[in-house]
Amino acid sequence: MPASSLRPLAVAFALSGVWDTVAGIMYLFFIGTGRKIDVLPIDPFFAIFLGSFFLCFAYLQLLSSLNIKRYAFVVGCLIFGRIFYVITLYAFMGFGRDFPNTFWFTGIIDSLFVFLYFVFAFRGGLGLRELFLPGLNGNTG
Repeated sequence: MPASSLRPLAVAFALSGVWDTVAGIMYLFFIGTGRKIDVLPIDPFFAIFLGSFFLCFAYLQLLSSLNIKRYAFVVGCLIFGRIFYVITLYAFMGFGRDFPNTFWFTGIIDSLFVFLYFVFAFRGGLGLRELFLPGLNGNTG
């Protein structure tokens, strides 16, 4: 179990792993050509490819949450990934021709997870070095 001060971060990280599991299942079975969401010409290969990545992210999050202090760098990686996703999503929704705006809620949820990661990491005593520069502060876990 994580240190009690980092327990909220571990719980938020595990919940984001559940969220990414849902996303992986959605991409594998519902998003793409010939599926429920078929607004864009999304090749089924890319839907399966993205689904597999979401499941990998979920696996990393769920297992990292069991020892969150040691794997704080994974939190940092997901912070970058989620911020990039949210910016890209809203840029495409705002400026992409025929891009569906049905995914707006995922941007909100992913933004909320980034916010929670920062709040719980800082409250738990982790700094930017633990999140983004592992091993450079003398703490190798």
